[in-house]
Amino acid sequence: MSKILDRIANGEILVSDGALGTFLQAKGLKPGECPEAWCVTHSDIVKDIAEAYVSAGSDMVSTNSFGGTHYKLKEYGLTDKVSEFNTAAARIVKAAVGTEGYVLGSIGPTGQIVEDEGGFVSESELFNAYKDQVIALASGGADLILAETMSSVMEAAQAIKAAKAHTNLPVACTFTFELGARGFRTMMGVDPVRAAEEAIEAGADIVGANCGNGIANMVEIVKQMHAAVPNIPILVQANAGAPVLEDGKTVFKETPEDMASRVKELVEAGAKIIGGCCGTTPDHIRAIVATLAK
Repeated sequence: MSKILDRIANGEILVSDGALGTFLQAKGLKPGECPEAWCVTHSDIVKDIAEAYVSAGSDMVSTNSFGGTHYKLKEYGLTDKVSEFNTAAARIVKAAVGTEGYVLGSIGPTGQIVEDEGGFVSESELFNAYKDQVIALASGGADLILAETMSSVMEAAQAIKAAKAHTNLPVACTFTFELGARGFRTMMGVDPVRAAEEAIEAGADIVGANCGNGIANMVEIVKQMHAAVPNIPILVQANAGAPVLEDGKTVFKETPEDMASRVKELVEAGAKIIGGCCGTTPDHIRAIVATLAK
């Protein structure tokens, strides 16, 4: 099977998967329970989710390893499970996609703040945390490392550098933006242009945005990134609209048809990989695939 970057260079628009966290919750993940532990304790369910996205037409599926650094696992008393959980996460998706798709090794924020940004961890400490995670994901069969939902360019840079130094895999990095008086910014005040440029400087092969916004806002974010880095593939994974609280539960009301109706605009803005984030389902992915086929 052709490599991801080669397929994009040849003009293909690829489709990633949709939500994982909200899907796991729907399958029984309880508040306060470690999602990554399900790669060992409920591997059949995690695989079922991956297979649902493959059946919907996803070219690539993310691993259940978003919080797989020792910093995050420490919250559950599982700091010694980094290698086991991440390796299992990649193997599960590899079994689901087989030779027909790609495994996106998901790495998320550590929850720590770098010293130079007012926190208490050094860049080298973050690098080492991500190093342990990416090595395990690669050993489990990941085809690409995806640093996602980033807000700090300093933390993102360490995730990217760790993946580049300790695997032979391409690396994507996506940031989460909110729209405010100054336009789109991450929680750390970074705009889409700076995020894209600094991620590429750190070594990213693909940049983009995920979470935080429905697909309409993502069109503008992709435009800004594409204008800044026109030769770099852009990955976008929008939420199924803004979250709404109903009967004490968070719901996302953007339908598969709503999301699919904006896909053409995303492609015209410069997106090369399109998928979903919170609230999106295999039906959303199926609608995206059908729209791209037209």
